[in-house]
Amino acid sequence: MGRAIAIGLAKAGANVAVGSLMNKAEARSAEAQRAVSLSQEDFDSLRAELESHGIAAMALDLDVCSSESVQEFHRAATQRLGEIDVLVNAAGTFMFHHYVAGHPDDYWFRTIDVNLHGPYRTIKACLPSMIERKWGRIVNLASTAANVGADDHAAYCASKSGLLGLTRCVALEGAPHGVTCNAINPGFVASPQNFIRLEQKIAMEGSDLTVEQYRQKIAESYPQKRFVTCEEIAELCLFFCRDLALGVTGEDVTVAGGSLW
Repeated sequence: MGRAIAIGLAKAGANVAVGSLMNKAEARSAEAQRAVSLSQEDFDSLRAELESHGIAAMALDLDVCSSESVQEFHRAATQRLGEIDVLVNAAGTFMFHHYVAGHPDDYWFRTIDVNLHGPYRTIKACLPSMIERKWGRIVNLASTAANVGADDHAAYCASKSGLLGLTRCVALEGAPHGVTCNAINPGFVASPQNFIRLEQKIAMEGSDLTVEQYRQKIAESYPQKRFVTCEEIAELCLFFCRDLALGVTGEDVTVAGGSLW
């Protein structure tokens, strides 16, 4: 989703700075090493694709669980591209099937740190300049899980519900200064990361279905009989970033093809 949004912004004429965990031996923590991360080749390919649309782009290592990393990335982005007009928080994580009773503490804290503390850190870095310049757009990628509970996804639901609370508070803080803050609640999106997680889910359930069969089973359970695409999420994000979207702030919009979860 983050990649699709970055490409959408580039096509619209915006200079783009993309941050993601880099796949490297000196990753900051064991949890970071297990997270989805990009190689240097991935960074170079994405930057080249963004620049093909005639804009300036950069792609750098970013760990949203580190205030120091967020500050370093913000410094590099503003030095290279100027002050930040649009901030999109697309980094996220979740763990399969953990109940509150007996929940591993490290998984709980990691989920909250990425999904809630991460956006707090990036917003804190970018919001002051937006307020000073009287223009800014902040978009947080939440989830259908922000408004719907699941007994075995307590950390994820709690983190995404908290993100909606942060969204509303930032919207009120920015409102007098031309700064908006909104959230998107995607359902199951057809992203490579989600399909990788399906392999893990199948293994945990001991199912004899292939990944493709399991994908089809999930898709058939949704009202539109399909997965939402990354490009659909990007289109809504681009709308939130327009001048004419100034009156839309503090909102969370679900894009799930009619599905509640």
